[in-house]
Amino acid sequence: MGFPPRELHELQLRNRAEQREPDWHKRYAVRSGIEGTICEFAHGHGMRRCRCRGQAKAHLQHVLTAIAVNVERLSRHPPGESAPPRPPTAFQDYLDQQGIPRLRSWHAAS
Repeated sequence: MGFPPRELHELQLRNRAEQREPDWHKRYAVRSGIEGTICEFAHGHGMRRCRCRGQAKAHLQHVLTAIAVNVERLSRHPPGESAPPRPPTAFQDYLDQQGIPRLRSWHAAS
């Protein structure tokens, strides 16, 4: 068993203390949506490893997998019905709080 250097230990303590604050949770919430999508790709669709060699083929695999995931998500909704409105994301809430105008496509149904 080893002990980390004092500087590293103090940095870990500061980071852990910061993670208990509500402000940190608000900042981290911005990342939470994309983290879930990345986790779904990595664990649910095998995106940790490419089936082919080469950057072009790897890119093609990523694009086709993304299309498949979108089709799968769209197929969960009955035909003729639109998807239920999604609540605003943490990033959209942040933009609203700061008074920063959003693109029209970013507006959540309210």
